Amino acid sequence: MHHPNATTRRLHKRSRAAAAVAAVVATGCLLHGATWAQASDAVATATLAPVQIQGSRNSVLGDAGTASEGVVTQQQLEARTVYRPGELLEAVPGLVVSQHSGEGKANQFYLRGFNLDHGTDLRTTIDGMLVNQRSHAHGQGWTDVNFLIPELAALLDYRKGPFYAADGDFASAGSLNVRYANTLPQGIASVGLGSNGFVRTLLADSPKVGDGNLLYAVELLKNNGPFTVGDDYRKRNAVLRYSQGTEANGFNVTLMAYDAKWHATDQIPKRAFDAGTLGRFDAVDQTDGGKASRYSLSGAWRQSNDSTSTEVNAYVIRQRLDLYSNFTYFLDDPVNGDQFAQPDRRTTVGVNASRTWSTTLGGRSSDTTLGVQFQNDSISNALQSTVARQVLSTTRADHIIERSIGLYAENKTQWNDKFRTVAGLRADHFRFNVDSDNPANSGTKSDTKFSPKLNLIFGPWNKTEFYASAGYGFHSNDARGTTLMQDPKTGLAADKVQPLVRSKGIELGVRTEAIVGLQSALSVYRLDFDSELTFAGDAGTTEAGRPSRRIGFEFSNYYKLNRCLTVDADVSFARARLRDADPVGNRIPGAVEGVASLALAVDNLGPYFGALQLRFFGPRPLIEDNSVRSSSTATLNGRIGYKFSPKVKLELEAFNLTNRKNSAIDYYYDSRLKGESTPVADVHFHPIESRSLRVTLVANF
Repeated sequence: MHHPNATTRRLHKRSRAAAAVAAVVATGCLLHGATWAQASDAVATATLAPVQIQGSRNSVLGDAGTASEGVVTQQQLEARTVYRPGELLEAVPGLVVSQHSGEGKANQFYLRGFNLDHGTDLRTTIDGMLVNQRSHAHGQGWTDVNFLIPELAALLDYRKGPFYAADGDFASAGSLNVRYANTLPQGIASVGLGSNGFVRTLLADSPKVGDGNLLYAVELLKNNGPFTVGDDYRKRNAVLRYSQGTEANGFNVTLMAYDAKWHATDQIPKRAFDAGTLGRFDAVDQTDGGKASRYSLSGAWRQSNDSTSTEVNAYVIRQRLDLYSNFTYFLDDPVNGDQFAQPDRRTTVGVNASRTWSTTLGGRSSDTTLGVQFQNDSISNALQSTVARQVLSTTRADHIIERSIGLYAENKTQWNDKFRTVAGLRADHFRFNVDSDNPANSGTKSDTKFSPKLNLIFGPWNKTEFYASAGYGFHSNDARGTTLMQDPKTGLAADKVQPLVRSKGIELGVRTEAIVGLQSALSVYRLDFDSELTFAGDAGTTEAGRPSRRIGFEFSNYYKLNRCLTVDADVSFARARLRDADPVGNRIPGAVEGVASLALAVDNLGPYFGALQLRFFGPRPLIEDNSVRSSSTATLNGRIGYKFSPKVKLELEAFNLTNRKNSAIDYYYDSRLKGESTPVADVHFHPIESRSLRVTLVANF
């Protein structure tokens, strides 16, 4: 643990460094702007045409229901430097995307006082397809976005809290949707090489075919990372889409295919690192890893006129995962070790449809939307004990049919020039059918939740709006926990859990664009959960947690200073507590507290462009009584590029520029190393990657 004063001094130093960089970049932009202006004067000295500053973040003033929703455009996404695809989602203010294992594994997510594990309570969709996987072998809401191709991301829209009728399961902390482009402005051919065996190639284009466009993209990637035994991460990824029409009136049909395999260096115990028996990039079990695949067919259709608009999207996804992990080493089995396998096979079918009617109410505009969302998952998964990926025994094996239907209605009404409302009601019904290898754990369960929502919006006054929101939400639990009767490891009696867990949220906020070029939003929120229920995939049981409350704030800013420099500056803090009394304490292990980020992007500076990103991920409690805490993590990434012509550019990216030796994630639990006679409670950490470079040549055609 670091002394608070020392941490404050380091933050002040980083702030001064970041400010210095910003000053240098801003000066360069201003000088370039002056040179450009002088050249313009020479051409036309009589009259100077007004220059309109174009921002790359869409304004949602006058449309948003809360201060914590927003839209990130393709231009802003392109300016980000990302080590892995999931980090593209960090464009959402306050969101941290991390990793504690091999690159092919789903990321670890943190937002609004949550350690969201691999995606629970952060609803993530790509082109309307839900990415969160229900009743997953490793963790509820497993969100694997490794199939995301950043160059195809045309838009990222996000919302926080249970305040939106269209967002159902997993959306209590927030929801985000990445929308792929139907067409590309020009073809892309890129080759990237980098440290630690990094190689990436991409070919994409959207030629005209008939009355529409055929978009294709093929990505190949290999990466070892800095680990003693390399990740040997190999990814093949492809997209094929045919589209016609526009976003308002048109359709698309899309095929996606992704497969990957990797070796994993999981977290290591701090005691072994301190003793020098393990290096930062070593592992206890060098046979961990996995392979994954995802194949999908989806379609979307939209039709609109002056009074109505209709949207329908449907998809079928086939996914497969074989995951091998060992977090406790020789705790349970001193002879063979504790490695376990979590195979998961699933086919998901989903349909989402909505229709909006635009009318007037008392002479004021009013939009009413009715929607339906259906999803069916056919799942086969298991928990097995393994040695070097060879199966020794099966703890449990299950076939699950999980089906849900959600109905919602939402009304947006502008009551007068300074007041509007967004009110909604959602009803969700889930049915779980579990066929387990242990008949005692088989069965059928169902549950229904009604979730009202209300957002009050006041303004604008001087391009400033105020918001007050309240809403109910929920998340589903693993189906296996709803029918559980016997602990699959011990055979002892076990308690069932409720299928759907209620959440309740309130939020106050303000959004302003009073200063030209600056968009700012401040929100203060509270979010309660009836229970922090989790399914422990490595034990095959559901752990019934205690009721919880999170209180916090988020402050986000996007500033387009001039035609070549933009600044993103975000800070958030959350206080997460368990609400009932217990001598063990009331902290929520792993709950994120403070997050801050600063991103500078430079373009239109002659042939040069670049970006610099600083992210601070604050310390977290690792145990309920707060006696053990993680350290903070700060990373500085950047890139610089040169445009040889409008069609060819070269980019150099640098990650962890200061080569800090922080943790990407920290846990506190019992483990036993070979040779230890008893279990030891210890901090287990996964390091951030050491400083690395990547150079990419991009040619457009």
